[in-house]
Amino acid sequence: MKARSIFQKVEILIATLLTGFWIFMLATNRNYSFERHQFTDNHIPYSFYTNYLQPNTAIALLSYLIFLFLTQYVETKTKGFFKVTLLICTYLLLAVGLSVCFTYIFAWRYGENGYATERDVVVSFFVEGFAVAAISFLFYLIYYGLKELLFSPLLKKKLKESNGSRILFIGLSILAWLIILIMLASNNAAPFAVILWSVVLPYALLVLYIHIYVLIPGLPVKSARSGYYLSRIIPIIILINFIATVFCKAATNGGSPFLGIYVLLLLWTGAVVVPLAWWIYKNQKEKLGLKSALGSSQANLSFLRSQINPHFLFNALNTLYGTALQENADRTGEGIQKLGDMMRFMLHENVQDKILLLREVEYLNNYIDLQKLRIVNSSDIIIQVKIDEPASGLQIAPMLLIPFIENAFKHGISLKEHSYITITLHTQNNVLYFDVQNSIHLKPDGDPEKLKSGIGLMNVKERLQLEYPDRHELVIRQTARDFFVHLTINL
Repeated sequence: MKARSIFQKVEILIATLLTGFWIFMLATNRNYSFERHQFTDNHIPYSFYTNYLQPNTAIALLSYLIFLFLTQYVETKTKGFFKVTLLICTYLLLAVGLSVCFTYIFAWRYGENGYATERDVVVSFFVEGFAVAAISFLFYLIYYGLKELLFSPLLKKKLKESNGSRILFIGLSILAWLIILIMLASNNAAPFAVILWSVVLPYALLVLYIHIYVLIPGLPVKSARSGYYLSRIIPIIILINFIATVFCKAATNGGSPFLGIYVLLLLWTGAVVVPLAWWIYKNQKEKLGLKSALGSSQANLSFLRSQINPHFLFNALNTLYGTALQENADRTGEGIQKLGDMMRFMLHENVQDKILLLREVEYLNNYIDLQKLRIVNSSDIIIQVKIDEPASGLQIAPMLLIPFIENAFKHGISLKEHSYITITLHTQNNVLYFDVQNSIHLKPDGDPEKLKSGIGLMNVKERLQLEYPDRHELVIRQTARDFFVHLTINL
């Protein structure tokens, strides 16, 4: 976060310097002659301030302010549908601002014979304004994507795991699209083919992306007839259709009727693109569901095997045997009962997808009480547990929290050194807050467990990704003497 904060300050500094230099060059270049001869040739009065300095300065300031708004607010403080809405609104603001400025910079067109009416001249200004704004936003989105790649450890990890195959595929696809577009343009292809490839295809891909990754996943009810969905897709389609129509009209040099292109794109969107987006999403969701179910089953099986093993049973029996030698059979019976409850939980409830959080908490308490039996006479070991009774009705994937507690007792307890374990759990507004902190004691070189990484923590990380994607936060910190885990889950 510190690196990103420094980068944001550098962004502001560079943007401010470039804008100041831009305006300074505009103000000092009084002999600027570009477009001036067009005013003379078309018998339109030319003013350095009205037709050059003021509109170009307005463009510089508008671009600067929009850049600051995007980088300092939209990128950092918004997400999801709200971010997409702000991006579209900002694009429209830039497009309209550029179009108005162009009416002064290119005012000579009012006297050019190539335009039939004054209305055609105004349309040309706005077509160019929206096109320039779209190109500017394309470069900004590329810049934003590179920044996210630079500052996102999770994204870098995913790219590393996939060897960058997805980025390579996207890059090659864009390169192929550009090569084909250049070939069409250089060979004087039919305008329809150029429009289809340069505008309609990217437009369709954009609508597909917005549906699959933004609109549909956020729906409370996954239905195309949902009012929630329609209230979002209709304004988005109207705006994107408008932008695509502007590009189509620009590609045909204004030769096609605006309304006709717009209606055709709406029909294309409703009849082909939107149904295709829903089909792709549902097909992809089914595959992800099967993968998630398979991964969850494998993870549960691996975890069950890691718990029901001779090492665990041997330690439990040793604990009960030592207790029986020390005192009467009351504590031994208590320990056996708790162990039986735990084994019953693992064999029966662990096979379910979700269980009541209350049952998971009971299992945690049984495990902690059983472990306390073997350290009851050790004054140098401090165990602090504050597990609040969860709200009724909350459910959780079974055996999701125990690995952290098991890890704490496995590595945090020493009968020869001062040791401590602190465990807290509470829920608030359907969010689970779980913290475990313990001391660390290095195992002797001869201990066979020293070189084993253990399946518990790796397993629970995998299960969290499968069962609570984007709904959990896991923070693990380790020092030379302490180990700390903080987990929140939106249940």
